[in-house]
Amino acid sequence: MLDLRPNCECCDRDLPPDSQQARICTYECTFCADCVETRLHGVCPNCGGELVRRPVRPPAMLAKHRASTKRVLKPAGCEAVAG
Repeated sequence: MLDLRPNCECCDRDLPPDSQQARICTYECTFCADCVETRLHGVCPNCGGELVRRPVRPPAMLAKHRASTKRVLKPAGCEAVAG
């Protein structure tokens, strides 16, 4: 089950569980669409994997399986993986 992390690791933008702007890789690193498009060019800076739109959990299931509240932030910001 996805954690549904609450923020972008680059810019700390809030990404609520129903956000259409959240992007994730296979490790669930989480970024906003703006950072993915303008800074990361679709590539996770942590693992080099593809960043895709995070699915939205239906409200009934969100009540049963809550989203994470743990914020992850890169203090120095994000840079695309060289490569």
